[in-house]
Amino acid sequence: MLVLGIESSCDETALALVDENGVRASVISSQADIHALFGGVVPELASREHARLIGPLCDSLLRQADLGPEPWKAIDYIAVTRGPGLMGSLLVGVAFAKALAMAHDIPLIGIDHLQGHLLAAGLENDILWPALGVLISGGHTHLYRMDGPVDMTVLGKTLDDAAGEACDKFAKAAGLPYPGGALLDALGRKGQADPHLFPRPYTHNDNLDFSFSGLKTAGALWLSQHPEARFPAGDTPAKERLEMADKTLCDAAASYLLAIAETLAIKAERAMARFEARSIVVAGGVAANSVVRETFSRLAEKRRIPLLIPKLSLCGDNAVMIAEAGLHMARADRVHTLSLSAIPRGQSIPQDWHVL
Repeated sequence: MLVLGIESSCDETALALVDENGVRASVISSQADIHALFGGVVPELASREHARLIGPLCDSLLRQADLGPEPWKAIDYIAVTRGPGLMGSLLVGVAFAKALAMAHDIPLIGIDHLQGHLLAAGLENDILWPALGVLISGGHTHLYRMDGPVDMTVLGKTLDDAAGEACDKFAKAAGLPYPGGALLDALGRKGQADPHLFPRPYTHNDNLDFSFSGLKTAGALWLSQHPEARFPAGDTPAKERLEMADKTLCDAAASYLLAIAETLAIKAERAMARFEARSIVVAGGVAANSVVRETFSRLAEKRRIPLLIPKLSLCGDNAVMIAEAGLHMARADRVHTLSLSAIPRGQSIPQDWHVL
């Protein structure tokens, strides 16, 4: 069974072909350099770039896969990110997927982008069910009970700012260029974390939701009180200026990331007290952060269960995870009609598939 995956939820345009044996082909184009000029993603620019790139990328994918003279006859399903994400960006991918499905008479499957992230962890290692899913990205921070690849229940989510948003805002306020997450991680690895410098926000309760707005405020306050620690400006690439960074800023970055990671772990442990998880899955862009990985490695070791994290190239947005999620949906005989709708961030993804 061969599934074409299409991802266009934010500022990466990506397509991939996945079957039972793994990834057959994958292409991706990032818009990071464009949006860096504005310090963040500009939705209108993102959707225009998706529209410009998606056709040529599809052609490149088919050439890379070498499916023969009639490649579309080799593809069994088309899976596309339907949400959550930027509405304009999502519409480009969904419209392209519908056109391909109609033109080549291929069943269409709409994918929850967040669940796709979690399933990426199962590409190289088997997930033991039920699993605790910890989804950490720039726009979302969710906890899931994962009873199977198509059976996931949200246990908790962010009430305001996501963990990735808190990282990005601290990095930007500190003078790091966009995207700042990886650079903030690099700074933190040069510093010594103070576990008392920043709070573990919204943990003095008994629920599984998150709120990182208080931590974001604490980080902004610290930076305003230490203007001398601001990341050095310059014309050279930021990576080359890391050695020039003030040690106080490096220590603050390490402390800030530790606060985020420990907050996530506190809620994760609380979730595992409510059901017996056989594994922990950590996914999303922030899963690439070294402090998050180390913190959850310790938690998994403490619980004596395996930790699954996608390899670094699959932590960010990609089409491999969408095709993989589509493969699981196809095995469950769940497909959508051409009336499939795109779902923006902030709205729930409806379970409106029908069974073949």
